[in-house]
Amino acid sequence: MNIGKALTIAGSDCGGGAGIQADLKTFQERDVFGMSVITVLTAQNTLGVNGVFPQTLEAIEAQLDAIYSDIGTDAVKTGMLFSEEIISLVADKLLQYEVQNIVVDPVMIAKGGAPLLQKQAMNALKTRLLPLATVVTPNIPEACEILGLSTIETLKEMEEAALEIQKIGPKYVVLKGGHLEGSNKAIDILFDGENYHYFETKRIDTIHTHGTGCTFAAAITAELAKNHSIEEAVNVAKKFIQAAIEDSLCIGSGIGPTKHSAYRKREI
Repeated sequence: MNIGKALTIAGSDCGGGAGIQADLKTFQERDVFGMSVITVLTAQNTLGVNGVFPQTLEAIEAQLDAIYSDIGTDAVKTGMLFSEEIISLVADKLLQYEVQNIVVDPVMIAKGGAPLLQKQAMNALKTRLLPLATVVTPNIPEACEILGLSTIETLKEMEEAALEIQKIGPKYVVLKGGHLEGSNKAIDILFDGENYHYFETKRIDTIHTHGTGCTFAAAITAELAKNHSIEEAVNVAKKFIQAAIEDSLCIGSGIGPTKHSAYRKREI
């Protein structure tokens, strides 16, 4: 049986809501074979991140070599890479193995506010990883960090930011509008280098959104692994994350996770 193969290169969330755990759940839900390279172990739960433990470069490289010397991939997602050294290693390996369909989720800050990307790693993200990306999926705060902006407050400013990020090197930019205030809609923008495509859903009033960025990017990765177009991939991912947020789980005492099976159950 032929099946799409998707790899997540990211941090581990022992609480199961984000990181490689969310990615693998999403890959399974979207019917692709999921694999993982763990870059960082985190001790976290719904209340926040209690510890960050980067893996050695040797361990990360060995995981990547194990996958690409045997199984290979149809699409790859990067998540929490944390340091300049890890970003550089991952970029080198993506080039070495001529990896296609690279989805970069520029993970920077946890929902509870803990930093997940060292400040000195921003330059490596922009110069080493983004130029390799098929698509990058920042939210508004991440887009501001990438571009050195203080704020993005309108749809027009989102369009301008997507254009500027695309100039850095990624083929496509998906700028997520969940942080845009003053609207009952959640509008994401896909910029393909020439045109803007808009994906709009109703804003859900819930705090339980842990892992939404990971899950959304993983859903795009899964669809690209099945050889779908970027517009098709983003459309499915938007529906997938909308359902997951609408049916989000009140687990723990803080910010709960989304429900990864919600979209599939609605399709039945």
